[in-house]
Amino acid sequence: MSFATADLYDANENNPNIQVALPLFQSYGNKKQFKGKIFTLKCHEDNTLVGDILRKEDGTGKVLVIDGGGSLRCALVGDNIALAAIKNNWEGIIVYGCIRDAAPINEMEIGIRALATNPTKTVKRNTGTPNITVNFANVNFINDQFVYVDEDGILVSNKTLI
Repeated sequence: MSFATADLYDANENNPNIQVALPLFQSYGNKKQFKGKIFTLKCHEDNTLVGDILRKEDGTGKVLVIDGGGSLRCALVGDNIALAAIKNNWEGIIVYGCIRDAAPINEMEIGIRALATNPTKTVKRNTGTPNITVNFANVNFINDQFVYVDEDGILVSNKTLI
């Protein structure tokens, strides 16, 4: 189903539960539009749990929201992790941090928003916390709320808008 975040915002602008992320993110992957229930992960410069979640969890109807602390020192998502997300039916990924392998990811049927790219891989410490409220880009991302992403930006709602 096609949607536009601008139209969703206009139809709900008086709803205090609608949040719009600051325009900090670059678009990667072939899917320019995606939506779903939020599944959160907070991790810093360690993508072990990112890979575990995208490889093991059924992502049907879900968007993985990764709070990487805004770090630009290494990438939390690469092409192998993006392929795992596609295989497990994730709708998309939002990364408050970097990705790598942008060229192959841009050929994939996935939607990703991230701050930037960086070829540096993460350390593997198996650290991070899933399923907690994370805050970045002036938005609280809460598990099981809804996120809508398109070329205009990122909109979050406590209830489905479509």
